[in-house]
Amino acid sequence: MLSYPEGAKSSEIQCYCRGRGVGEGGAVRKRLSVLGGLRPLTWANALRNVVPGVTLASMNIPQVLGYARIAGTAPITGLYTVLLPLVGFALFGSSPHLVVAADSATAAIFASSLSRVAVPGSARYLALVGMTALETAAFLLAARVFKLGFLADFLSRTVLVGFLAGVGVQVGVAMLGDMIAVHTSSQNTLAQLWQIAHALPSGSVAAASLSGLVVAVILVSRRHVHRVPIPLLTVLAAIAASAAFHLRTHGIPTLGAVPGGLPAWGIPSVTWAQTLTVLPVAASCFVMIIAQSAATARAFAARHAESVDADADILGLAVANAAAALSGTFVVNGSPTQTTMAERAGATSQFAQLVFAGIVLVVLLFFTGPLRYLPRCVLGAVVFTIAVGMIDVGALGEIRRESPGEFRLAMVTAVTVVTVGVGEAIMLAIALSLFRHVRHSYRPHTAVLLPVPTGDRHPTLRGAGSRTEPGVVLYRFGADLFYANYNRFIDDLRTLTSAAALPVRAVVVEAGAITNLDFTAARALRDLIASLAARDVALFFGRVSPSLRADLDRHGITATVGAARVYSTLHEAVAAAHAISAAGG
Repeated sequence: MLSYPEGAKSSEIQCYCRGRGVGEGGAVRKRLSVLGGLRPLTWANALRNVVPGVTLASMNIPQVLGYARIAGTAPITGLYTVLLPLVGFALFGSSPHLVVAADSATAAIFASSLSRVAVPGSARYLALVGMTALETAAFLLAARVFKLGFLADFLSRTVLVGFLAGVGVQVGVAMLGDMIAVHTSSQNTLAQLWQIAHALPSGSVAAASLSGLVVAVILVSRRHVHRVPIPLLTVLAAIAASAAFHLRTHGIPTLGAVPGGLPAWGIPSVTWAQTLTVLPVAASCFVMIIAQSAATARAFAARHAESVDADADILGLAVANAAAALSGTFVVNGSPTQTTMAERAGATSQFAQLVFAGIVLVVLLFFTGPLRYLPRCVLGAVVFTIAVGMIDVGALGEIRRESPGEFRLAMVTAVTVVTVGVGEAIMLAIALSLFRHVRHSYRPHTAVLLPVPTGDRHPTLRGAGSRTEPGVVLYRFGADLFYANYNRFIDDLRTLTSAAALPVRAVVVEAGAITNLDFTAARALRDLIASLAARDVALFFGRVSPSLRADLDRHGITATVGAARVYSTLHEAVAAAHAISAAGG
């Protein structure tokens, strides 16, 4: 029988039931591992998503062409990312909203790394890109088999905001060369800026003017026009103008011939040594995909009061990246930007993404010819606007106001992306996030709880002579007890019980925040209990959870201190301490 929170309102119960997969009429509706994102499988649901799918395609086709530019591959490979990979996730994923396609973050990750070992756009480079996608799919499949979805939690929103801001700066700078029609040879952002600055006098004024116009139109339309595919209309207008006025002869380079047709199917041809070379790159892509896709899917599931099978989504992402590798394109990811576009267009299931893929198929078969006239500066300008959108100034401002320490963490991540590289920044972001978490556990909040006139207890800084009341100290420790922080716990209790002026007869540890105890801390705690007992100080534990009680029993703490001094509630522990204090020990 399904239960819901006691006292919940009817609207809250409906929301709760939808989140648990309960449909109207009380029937339990559980998502299947396959076709989960397409449910309910009805004609009405399919037809409802046709128009959103068309709208999504019109908005995103220019973007995926731009993502191919970020990836260092031919424009056609961008269209390939929204063909078979899109279908793969639609069939095997769980989220009805998540759009899985080309993504600037993952494109920047492998492009910045692989461009050091192969020339972007070359046959060797494309083979390495394909192998990266295949290895990423293998990592994702392993994550599904071993249920490693929890890895998404190791990239916090803070570092993700900083990371994407850094990628936005990196991609934006990389596009400046195309926007003013100058060539840059370096893959380093700072070196690119230097080269662009030196080549600026030889740049094309016409290309720069056209790029500025495109950027202005797209950025203004984002704020005032939401349902009109301005990027697509801009690209179409640029193609028409280029064909009519021969812009190439006026110092505005164009893409040139873009081959059409279906992608070639096959395993990327690389050597064993090259396979090992791209493993770290695939691992970086894997981490970003897990973090970004899971965060996006969770956010939209919460918005629509739905439940999402994270393991099924990981399987869908694995299938999508395997399809990308075998169809000659690059790593795909769950895109928050494109998912937002899909929602605004009215998409309610993966049927919209299947419609999107169908339109891309038509473009590949019949309409790639006109792409030859697309000015490179226009494509660069479209990508530049994508890069600008990745810098979430509002979120950075909120982080700075609410948590300056986390803001510094975000900035370090962003600067690392720009100055060192994307892959290195991901590893640093994970390391810094873990270090910050360990630091909080190593230096937890501790306090002595003092009575106030209202009858409550107010936490105050602990120190020699601090007493909750005569003869009794009520002490709170704000983290699990483990090998790195037990010294703080031991030192605090020794300090609190060492003042001779006001002798302590009993110490109560408010253990609500302590959920487990490791071997090292348990040995130190047993020694402390013996030391306190030698000075006629009794130690009590209050608010002991079942998990902590199991650890206390296993490590022999309960037997050492006495089962009568371990309580599941605080008031029982305090009452027992009062009795000991009143009896004089």
